[in-house]
Amino acid sequence: MSNLGERKKKTNSCAGCMRVLKWIPVLFILSIIVWSYYAYVVELCILAIDNTAEKVIFLLFYHIINTLFLWSYWKTIFTPAGTVPSTWRIPEVEIERLLRIENQEQQKRLLEYIAKDYPVSNRTLSGSIRFCDKCKIIKPDRSHHCSVCGTCILKMDHHCPWVNNCVNFTNYKFFVLFLGYALLYCLYVALTSLECFIRFWRSEFVEQGELGGSMGRFHILFLFFVAFMFAISLISLFGYHVYLLLVNRTTLEAFRAPIFRIGGQDKNGYNLGKLANFQEVFGDDWKLWFLPVFTSQGDGLRYAMRTQQVYQKPIYNSMGATDARLEVQATDKLIKNNQTSTTMSSSCNVSSEFREDDEQQLQLEPKISYLPTAAAAVAAAAGDVSPSHSLIASAVKSASCSSIIANVNNGNVVIAMPDLEVVTQLPDKEQLPEIKLIDASLQRNVVEIHKIA
Repeated sequence: MSNLGERKKKTNSCAGCMRVLKWIPVLFILSIIVWSYYAYVVELCILAIDNTAEKVIFLLFYHIINTLFLWSYWKTIFTPAGTVPSTWRIPEVEIERLLRIENQEQQKRLLEYIAKDYPVSNRTLSGSIRFCDKCKIIKPDRSHHCSVCGTCILKMDHHCPWVNNCVNFTNYKFFVLFLGYALLYCLYVALTSLECFIRFWRSEFVEQGELGGSMGRFHILFLFFVAFMFAISLISLFGYHVYLLLVNRTTLEAFRAPIFRIGGQDKNGYNLGKLANFQEVFGDDWKLWFLPVFTSQGDGLRYAMRTQQVYQKPIYNSMGATDARLEVQATDKLIKNNQTSTTMSSSCNVSSEFREDDEQQLQLEPKISYLPTAAAAVAAAAGDVSPSHSLIASAVKSASCSSIIANVNNGNVVIAMPDLEVVTQLPDKEQLPEIKLIDASLQRNVVEIHKIA
C-alpha cells in the first residue's frame, strides 16, 4: 500500500510539472510583448521622436492594435476547448460487447446500431463509425482525440503550444484573429520604427545624443528586427489559416481528408463557398467579425456538407401524351403490345423504341402502365377510369395481391400492381385473379408483366 501511495504522489508531481512546462511558450510570448511595449512606447515614441503630433498618432494606433491583439490572445488561451457531450458516451454494456467482438464486420454492425440516432457522416478507412476507445464515445463529425488534452475535441484543428490550448470549434475565430492582429502589430511596429532604425545606422542618434547611450540604440535595433522576423513567419501562418477558413477545412483535414458515409474521401466535403465558410466561423453580423467575441454558427456537432445524396423516386415516362405522370417503383417495367424491343434507362425512366412503320399506329395501340394499388383505387374513385371500359378484378386472400384496373378508353390501359419492394412477396401466377379483357393480347400482357416483376 505504501508503494502504491508513493507511485501516485510521483505521478501527480510529474503531471504538475508538465502543466507548468506547458506555460513556458505562453510566458515567452508575453515577455516579448511586454518588452516590445516598453521599447516602442518609451524608447521610440517618447525619447526618439520629437514631433508631438507624430507621437500621439503613433501611440494611439499602437494601443488600439495592441488591445485587439492581447484580447484575441487571451480569448484563444482561456476559452475552454469544446469537448464531446456525455450523451455521446457509449454505455458500459455496449463497450464490453464491442471489446469482445473480434470480427471487424460484426464490430462495424454493432457500432452502426449504437450510433443509429447520432448525426454522424464521417467514417473510418474501413467504412465504420468513428469510435474513441480512450474516451469511450462515438466521435462526432470533425472531432478528434487530443493526446495533450487527453479528451476528444470538437472540430479539432491542432493543439498549439503557443496558446497552451487546442485550436478547435470554440476558439478558432479567436485564433485567426490572434494571428491577424499579431501580424498587424508586427508590421505596424516595424514600419513605424523603420525611420529611426535607418537613422541609427547613419549614426545620427549618436551625434545628436538623442538616445543617451547604447541601450536606447539596442532597443530600437532589436525592436525592428524582432518585429520584422515575426511578421515574416506570421504572414505564412496567417495566410495558410485564411486559406483553410475559406475552404472550410481544418489543419488535420488538410493532411488527411475526411471520409464520408456517402461519397467516400473528400477534402472539400464541407466547402460551402467562401462567404458561407467565412460566416460559419465569424457569424452573420459583420459588426462583430473583427472583435474576439464568439459568433460561430452551429453547436460543433453537426456541419453542413457540400454534397448530399438526394434520393428521388423515378418517374415513369409513358409512350406519349398521357394525362398524368405516374410515380412508380424502381422495379417497374413497361410492356408494349406487339412490340419486340423495350429499353429501360438507369434512372428508371422508360422509353420504348418503335419501328418507323409502327409510328402511324401509335394512337391505336394500347398504352400500358401500372401503379400501386392505393393510387389506382383513388383514380377509380375519382372517375379517371371510365366505368364502361374498366374491369376491377376481385382481390385474392393475400393482402399483397392487387386489384387490376383496365381502361381501354382512347387506347390506354392502366393496370394497378402491388408495391414491388420485395419481389419474393408477389403472389404466384396461379393466384392472379381472372381478368376478362376485350382484347386477348392485353391479357397476355398482364401475364408478361407478372413474369418480369
